[in-house]
Amino acid sequence: MTTEDQSTDVPLPPPRDLRLTIEALLLVAESPPTIRMLAQVTGVAVSEVEAALADVDADTSRGIRLRRYEGTVALVSAAEAAPYVERLLGLDTPSRLSRAALETLAVIAYHQPVTREQIERVRGVGASGVIRSLRARDLIAPSGRLDSIGQPLLWSVTPRFLDHFGLSALDQLPPIEDLEVPAQQSVLPLETEEA
Repeated sequence: MTTEDQSTDVPLPPPRDLRLTIEALLLVAESPPTIRMLAQVTGVAVSEVEAALADVDADTSRGIRLRRYEGTVALVSAAEAAPYVERLLGLDTPSRLSRAALETLAVIAYHQPVTREQIERVRGVGASGVIRSLRARDLIAPSGRLDSIGQPLLWSVTPRFLDHFGLSALDQLPPIEDLEVPAQQSVLPLETEEA
């Protein structure tokens, strides 16, 4: 038995400072872990992990924030520090998204998962080029296929979308009812695909 094997066999006591431990785990995780995974690693209840995450989330005096996405959680830099982070990383001249890209992102974010055809029906114009551009920027990604003829790809936003717009979760988007409909533009309702 190797030293590595022994280390996983010996149970660890629960951490003295769960918040500190959770922050450290989120910092070193290769990909965002689930809350259940954090509870298993630390040997505490899911509710205790949630409480520690709530403490991290409530502390806005630090340069980190939590981002929750599809059951996972990650540490991200505070949106308020974005201009300085961008400068440090050489990204201080960010490319702007076109109106078409913003409209397409809005359709996807509010109605995900959606097909290209559904996006085009809402916008009233083709979306293939915009979808390619948004995918290249990692703002959207395929999230499955619709169970219908041709099995078209379904599109959803990515964690990068949340980062780009300074959101920690999709529920921070303004309610769709509160958004103004652009003038001189007819917005068609999103219909479901018929099988």
